[in-house]
Amino acid sequence: MANRPAPALGLREGDRDRLTRLVRSTAGRAGLAQRARIVLLAADGLSNTAIAERVAVSRPTVIGWQDRYVASGLEGLADEPRSGRPREHDHRSIVAATLAPPPKKYGVTHWSSRLLGRHLKVGNATIARAWRDYGVQPWRVETFKFSTDPELVAKVTDVVGLYLAPPENAIVLCVDE
Repeated sequence: MANRPAPALGLREGDRDRLTRLVRSTAGRAGLAQRARIVLLAADGLSNTAIAERVAVSRPTVIGWQDRYVASGLEGLADEPRSGRPREHDHRSIVAATLAPPPKKYGVTHWSSRLLGRHLKVGNATIARAWRDYGVQPWRVETFKFSTDPELVAKVTDVVGLYLAPPENAIVLCVDE
């Protein structure tokens, strides 16, 4: 006795266009695109086994995502909250502290994850995770930073003085890259 393919999954009004956009999107989450592909293939009448092979997931995974779509529509394809211990530190407060300039006592122009971690009394991995979640990169700020070197004026004066009045018999080397 041959297996008959499952009946085509009925899509809700307007969902085919949205599911197709999710599958084709390069900016969306890969997992969501995969789930949308599963639902679209089921709507085209492919068997669960064929969908599982084509999408490279297990057959129970295909059945589970179809069931979630039937129960909740497109919202059912979204990630549910994961289990685990809740965060102890609010990432928004970490990012807010990052965007404020460091105190003068540290003598730096921007925060590092380790320095901010010591300042806030949290681990530097927590700081790095918050920065990654919010896309913050304090070392890449595109504004002018003043040096905290107390001898900067003297050093700049020396360098500029060499350009304006080079010593006699000075040799200038040009290095080609």
